[in-house]
Amino acid sequence: MPDESRASRTRSSDVADFPVPTGREEEWRFTPVDRLGNVFADAPSDDHGEDYAAHYALDLPEEQLAQPSLAPGQAPRGTALVPEDRGAVVASRNTEEALHVKIRAEAVYDEPLRVTVTGRGAGRRSNAHYVLEAGAHSKALFILDHVGSTDHTGNLEVLVGDGADLTVVSLQRWDDDAVHLAQHDALVGRDARYRHISVTLGGGIVRVNSNVRYAGPGGDATLLGVYFADAGQHLEHRSFVDHNAPRCQSLVTYKGALQGQTARTVWVGDVLIRKEAEGIETYELNRNLVLTDGARADSVPNLEIETGDIAGAGHASSTGRFDDEQLFYLMSRGITEADARRLVVRGFFADIVAKIGVPEVVEAIMTAIDAELELTSSMEPAQA
Repeated sequence: MPDESRASRTRSSDVADFPVPTGREEEWRFTPVDRLGNVFADAPSDDHGEDYAAHYALDLPEEQLAQPSLAPGQAPRGTALVPEDRGAVVASRNTEEALHVKIRAEAVYDEPLRVTVTGRGAGRRSNAHYVLEAGAHSKALFILDHVGSTDHTGNLEVLVGDGADLTVVSLQRWDDDAVHLAQHDALVGRDARYRHISVTLGGGIVRVNSNVRYAGPGGDATLLGVYFADAGQHLEHRSFVDHNAPRCQSLVTYKGALQGQTARTVWVGDVLIRKEAEGIETYELNRNLVLTDGARADSVPNLEIETGDIAGAGHASSTGRFDDEQLFYLMSRGITEADARRLVVRGFFADIVAKIGVPEVVEAIMTAIDAELELTSSMEPAQA
């Protein structure tokens, strides 16, 4: 557990409260801040007339889902998300018009709501802030997809109404020279169900903070993550579940694989159970599979408990090498080495992919994993 409570971190909309990180700060000690260039600059997006640093395409089944944009301080903007680091506050300050998507109460959407962000040039700065509201007892799937290349800071704040059922998928499928810093915060209502799925398969440096608080008892939050890092990539995922209401649940599960020299992944999971959060249940899990030498995975679970009246709490993490015994077993039965490796890695991801349950997201993950494994065959395997 860290020396001070996770809840004591600075939260502010003032850029001056977040100096440019040096890498010595607790929350930045794993991140290669020296490689982030101008992403911390307090500056607007690097647009040139109609030549935008990033293009935003909306695919919403009903026109009325897109509400008038929200200025900083204009409710409900700022209800769920207050910046917690330099990247988030830069994105907030420099997004004058936040996209506002509002799902009416009791509405049910069979087709996903989608926003696609396309970066239009490495090194060009882009900022974004989105506000997603799910009305009481509504049900929807929202997909935020990132492709192309840019130096991107993006915030997503989610308001899940009482009894609502909302799934948010964030896909990071950037080109390898993209930089992406994100803060995603959700406020989960009474008896509501919220799922946040983060899939990171591209980008040079990607860091996603996924945070949850509760607006009433009975809320259920599930945070799932899948990532696959290649040589030179730094993929970092952080989660914080703030159990601030009674009889709520949370499950955090992240799995990642990595291969190649200097491939780096980081997962930091924080759970705080406040004294008023009686009867809650929580568990967080992180698993990492190292496929080749030269790759490194850091995994840091933190659990902070202020009350003994809980239904259950726990965490686990592990980082392991590729299992040569499994490979030998499969090859001894006539399976080629390439197919055997594919089966082992697919098996590693199988349980979390099953939890995701969104067919197009599952297909994208498995296609990307197969493509990554084509590269593995030309690399030296990790030594036990």
